[in-house]
Amino acid sequence: MTLSRPEVRRLLASEGMRPNRALGQNFVVDPNTVRRIARLSGVGPGTSVVEIGAGLGSLTLALAETGANITAVEIDRGLVPLLRSVVEAVGAHVVHGDALSLDWSDLLSSPDPSSQGPWVLVANLPYNIATPLIAKVLDEIQQVTRLVVMVQREVGERLAAGVGDPAYGAVSVKVAYHATASLLGRVSPTVFMPRPKVESIIVGMDRRAVPLIDPSRVSPERFFEVVRAGFSQRRKMLRRSLAGVVDPAVFEATGIDPTSRAENLDVSAWGRLAEWRGPSIDPLRGKSPL
Repeated sequence: MTLSRPEVRRLLASEGMRPNRALGQNFVVDPNTVRRIARLSGVGPGTSVVEIGAGLGSLTLALAETGANITAVEIDRGLVPLLRSVVEAVGAHVVHGDALSLDWSDLLSSPDPSSQGPWVLVANLPYNIATPLIAKVLDEIQQVTRLVVMVQREVGERLAAGVGDPAYGAVSVKVAYHATASLLGRVSPTVFMPRPKVESIIVGMDRRAVPLIDPSRVSPERFFEVVRAGFSQRRKMLRRSLAGVVDPAVFEATGIDPTSRAENLDVSAWGRLAEWRGPSIDPLRGKSPL
């Protein structure tokens, strides 16, 4: 079973609680939607799943129906006891914490010794955490090889955008560098409580065996330094937005038009810009990726 709208209301009322706006809480109250996400995630018996923002456990229960081994993370201390009461009976392991600051190596040390393979991240993510969390997981958490997330539509379109798409930006390059991404379906606001004013979308990301740009030729730090600079002034021509970051000779050397703008370059072109270094390039200043 999963949680319906009346059941979510009952659980919250039992503790005198309401959805926390500051945490972006919009609980999924439609069993068909959570089962759809579970199906699209492709998980099954023996799959190790980490769910971020488990809330009251609607999606957790749908994932449990597949036979997957689930670690459910929830930041709201007040919800944790309710979450445990709902999902621990189906074998889910509940962790209280902030996914952006947790020790992920400890988090993914499964309590089940038989579940030590790659991990799938499945989540209903609020707007304010979606992009930084996905970037962190792709950059740092190699054990997670697939992500299936439900996010605000505009965020999802940025995650999966390619060159020429209106939503294409720095985060699109970030995702494409690490993974292949696709839009898996739209979700109506009516399946949430409270009902948001925007449509949501489900995005799937499968980690590449190796990044699209060979790290032995261009370090991730260097690559994303160039990408950040280009998109920080995306309306300017590259020769201006990348001034001081790449040598002017790079454009002729790589065959990239200096009058192009950031949204015109695919990941391969960004890689060529980052790889070619002229004598005027400053050393790296230790900036972190996007």
